[in-house]
Amino acid sequence: MKIQESQENYLKTIFLLDKKGEVRAIDVARELGFSKPSVSRAVHLLKDAGFLNIDTSGELKLTLSGIEKASEIFKKHETIKSFLITCLGIDESLAEKEACHIEHVIGAETFQAMKRRLKNSCWVSHKLHKEAL
Repeated sequence: MKIQESQENYLKTIFLLDKKGEVRAIDVARELGFSKPSVSRAVHLLKDAGFLNIDTSGELKLTLSGIEKASEIFKKHETIKSFLITCLGIDESLAEKEACHIEHVIGAETFQAMKRRLKNSCWVSHKLHKEAL
């Protein structure tokens, strides 16, 4: 199921926050810099889509499909970020920002090519590029 970019960002944020402990809508609002009503609406849309459960105390828990989708988004983000840093020599903070945008629009074929390039030869070309400077 294809979901919107904003929903992907919420899933990824909940996924990462959950690694640190319990997650509530207010935690997501703080992390993303959004208002609590905006986050509340998004959380309910994710719940309705089957990606998230909300317990009686307000704790957000990703469902199995939510974990799978969030993990996929996070792995894509990290791969793109690594590609930008390792293959293109982009500064880490800029690579982080750019990966956040690219992860939502990159096609499967391009992403697979990026992964192959990163795995096979970027570290060599990046090293040689750095030495040439």
